[in-house]
Amino acid sequence: MTPSGVPEAPHTLITGGAGFIGSHLTERLLGQGERVVVIDDFSTGSRANLAAVADDPNLTVIESTVTGCESLGSLVAESGYVFHLAAAVGVDLVVQSPIRTIETNLKATEAILEAAAPNRTPMLLPSSSEVYGKSTREGFAETDDLLIGPPTLGRWSYACSKLMDEFLALAFHAERQLPVIVARIFNTVGPRQTGRYGMVLPRFVEAAKAGSHAKRGWDAITDACVAAVAARDEPSVFILWGSHAQAKAKRIAGLRDGPHCVIESPHPSPLSAHRGFFGSKPFSRTNAFLSDHGREAIDWAL
Repeated sequence: MTPSGVPEAPHTLITGGAGFIGSHLTERLLGQGERVVVIDDFSTGSRANLAAVADDPNLTVIESTVTGCESLGSLVAESGYVFHLAAAVGVDLVVQSPIRTIETNLKATEAILEAAAPNRTPMLLPSSSEVYGKSTREGFAETDDLLIGPPTLGRWSYACSKLMDEFLALAFHAERQLPVIVARIFNTVGPRQTGRYGMVLPRFVEAAKAGSHAKRGWDAITDACVAAVAARDEPSVFILWGSHAQAKAKRIAGLRDGPHCVIESPHPSPLSAHRGFFGSKPFSRTNAFLSDHGREAIDWAL
């Protein structure tokens, strides 16, 4: 009850609400003025994902697994809607921890369905595109026959566990009239998604960040190559784009008085090209130096 005696609107329950998708959903619902209860054990989610709404009085966060939450029954009973997002995520986790994957997906879903059934609390159950299996169709349908790989390949344990979740949810709908929607989610990417568990695109994005190559052995290799080339008497051109490359200038023997040409400019990446790369003319300057030293110009169009 509110202080004025008006009954409070039921809250929305989000399991896995501190995860990549769950945290965005939590923010969205809170922004609409709803009360939200999050259950998350932070095994793959993070409190940092909820930092922007951590002080919102309409948010309650319970650190627990779904199956270990003692108040699960009452939380579901008092909910107006349940988003069951808690699940095993990521290729690495699926392959390295198949028991955890299967038990997390099956037991948590069973627990939340059992809790929702008495009051027929409506629920969204996210599934996975992995359920479609090895289909070669150009377009998929939920009524397609499925071809799943063998149990000797760990990835299919995830597909089968999510498929079993679907069977169980539809069984609760058929036998106990539980309003449940199953959504087979395809690859979803965006802010707060981590590459820790094998997600490909977050790893690509991280690898593309400035300086991401540092401390991976490249410094030692490039230092040795730069020193070896610079030690020769034969004129060479060193094009140093960005601060990391320009730090190698000190390794170029005879930098000012020797036979070499050093061309420095900002990196040509989209993040820094506007800071001076345009107009620096590294290619024409290189060819001019080569011509001055009796060397053949480079055809940069190749």
